[in-house]
Amino acid sequence: MKKHKWQLGLLVVALIAWLGIAFYGYLQTDSSSSSLTTVTIGYQKADPVDISRQRGELAKKMKAKGYKVVFKEFSDGTALTTALKAGDIDYARFGDTPPVTAQANGMNLVYIAAGSSKENGSGILVKKNSSIKSLKDLKGKRIAYTKGTSAQFLIIQALKKAGLTTDDVTLVNMDQSASSVAFAKGKVDAWVTWDPYTATAEVEQNAKLLVDGTGLSKNRDFVISTSKYAKAHTAVSKYLVSYLSDDMQWASTHQSKLITMMSKTLHLSKAVIKLQVSRRSFSMGKVTAAIVKEQQKIADVFYQDGVITKQIKIKDALIK
Repeated sequence: MKKHKWQLGLLVVALIAWLGIAFYGYLQTDSSSSSLTTVTIGYQKADPVDISRQRGELAKKMKAKGYKVVFKEFSDGTALTTALKAGDIDYARFGDTPPVTAQANGMNLVYIAAGSSKENGSGILVKKNSSIKSLKDLKGKRIAYTKGTSAQFLIIQALKKAGLTTDDVTLVNMDQSASSVAFAKGKVDAWVTWDPYTATAEVEQNAKLLVDGTGLSKNRDFVISTSKYAKAHTAVSKYLVSYLSDDMQWASTHQSKLITMMSKTLHLSKAVIKLQVSRRSFSMGKVTAAIVKEQQKIADVFYQDGVITKQIKIKDALIK
């Protein structure tokens, strides 16, 4: 009986010791986790930030520098702008037009980095058997586009090139999913969009690009932050741009893996993704003077056409 109590006592002591060690380990882990500074990045599906998210290297490298990266997915640039302005995210991956409209609306933002042009995968889609053979043939036609996106800038520029204005066509503002359905059913004659929508339509909807974005719209990716956050976190921005650049280099040199990854993410065929990837390059780096000029062109055109009501200078949104 005494022996039994003695064994039970040893068991209790051992259990208490084990619980103590486990609790100490928890505290150590929790302490390690809480010591990391959180950095939240907003993205849209299959953009450069999403590629980095899926690859996983950026989060690992940032953790080694003392930062925990949290990725938040958004459906469009408007939602990203709202989140960035509210402080729900620290950085946002935008296309080329949302930063322009946000700046014009008084948001104190800064350009952190710029990506490669996606002009070859952006453009105006028509059906292969369409009577529309040139930009001039768009006169009187119904054209789907999404307001406030690169599609709006592209169609304005394309019509000007043909000697037309937005008054010469019927622009139908709808999101990309609705545009795809309208285009497939013949409810619109043309559709202004970008990859992977252009590639999907070409591969699966008997469509062709009447013109791509060459000479019209570069349609770049940008990493944007608020001026307040960027000024206080210069090291974070430096690391982020460097690691995003590494991932874009990986994307450029591992296209087979990239195609497989994006096909699963977007739930699209590899044929669609292969076409998309084949006509673009991947990079993320400095916002050059030439890129500032491109963005200023968008701002000037949007102001002239009444898309924005305030003239802005893109250089005011650069890191000083």
